[in-house]
Amino acid sequence: MSVDLLVIYTARLEECRGFYAGLGFDLVPEQHGNGPEHYAAVFADGGVLELYPATRRPETGYVRLGLTAPSRGAGDRPAGRHTLTDPDGRTVVLTVPEPGGTTTG
Repeated sequence: MSVDLLVIYTARLEECRGFYAGLGFDLVPEQHGNGPEHYAAVFADGGVLELYPATRRPETGYVRLGLTAPSRGAGDRPAGRHTLTDPDGRTVVLTVPEPGGTTTG
């Protein structure tokens, strides 16, 4: 089983875009038909992360996300596990592997 789609509804769309882009996501603007403009990024396994403005739908409440950075990096973070908080207060545990593929911490 794998996660194909993860959608986060936020009132802080641009701040969340900046946060997740800073983790290494290539978030591109999208719009489906007459739907709202939003951002989307594709995971290495083909799954999709979407950030939508919380307009017709309420903000996504508390969610704890566990993400593993690609080997090409996650900003300037060293290898290990980093517990971060996104602009809406969601906990994001980011694992940054060693260059050889192992994880410390």
